Amino acid sequence: MKLYTVNAGNFKLDGGAMFGLVPKSIWNRSNPADENNMCSWAMRCLLIEDGNRLILVDNGMGDKQEAKFFSHYYLHGNDTLEKSLAKHGFTPSDITDVFLTHLHFDHCGGSIKKEGDKLIPAFKNATYWSNEAHWKWATTPNDREKASFLKENILPIEASGQLSLIETTATHFTIDGLLTTVSFTNYMDIRFVHGHTEKMMLPQIHYKGHTIVYMADLLPSVGHLPLPYVMSYDMFPLTTLTEKKSFLQEALDKEYVLFFEHDAVHECVQLIQTEKGIRAGEAFTLADL
Repeated sequence: MKLYTVNAGNFKLDGGAMFGLVPKSIWNRSNPADENNMCSWAMRCLLIEDGNRLILVDNGMGDKQEAKFFSHYYLHGNDTLEKSLAKHGFTPSDITDVFLTHLHFDHCGGSIKKEGDKLIPAFKNATYWSNEAHWKWATTPNDREKASFLKENILPIEASGQLSLIETTATHFTIDGLLTTVSFTNYMDIRFVHGHTEKMMLPQIHYKGHTIVYMADLLPSVGHLPLPYVMSYDMFPLTTLTEKKSFLQEALDKEYVLFFEHDAVHECVQLIQTEKGIRAGEAFTLADL
């Protein structure tokens, strides 16, 4: 098995929204904002090669939206999903599985592309994986979150016949405190968390003697490691706080590698105990393992 980092580009979001109640005078030290109060964020995906199976975890926001949409998010940098796949010798047609942590546009927008007036799967040979609870949540969104769930990113997946919903029956679960996991393959478990959005899925991969956890939006960046640093985008911030606290202690005790989807600077870290609490050790890349 091999793991590859796949960069789908960078974008900007309001720093205040990304750090919630934390004052700018504090978060600006780790994530400097521009003149519009916007901070730069990565869309860092993960590619898992295992025999004939090629699993892509998340896929950025894609490029099918109108110019007005992209003007809100300041796409920048030279990386695209296709160029990043090509660096590793792959094309979208090679992908056998697209694993979607959740269906917010910056995580699943690359799932669907425009071909003329049609919206079709960008990965024509892939099975797209979600789960029933999150799929229902995303396709009947609440008023606060519906701007993140764009129907053009989601509904064509089901219409294509390529959607598969992960089973979450009780016999498959292992439970550790408030955190629940289910097996996806013999080397990958799925951790379910509920504070950011309903039943977000975090891949937990056993690789070269390490456990690598793809953080998605439970911990968007190193700057979000302190417990009170919770995004305003989270639907249930107190749930996020509880999930973070439990996960961080487990990750410290078991020496997990945290792989950050949105941190524009830090790709991977392991955690250390400090006087201020659990924090990041020295950063490294997936290729360093």
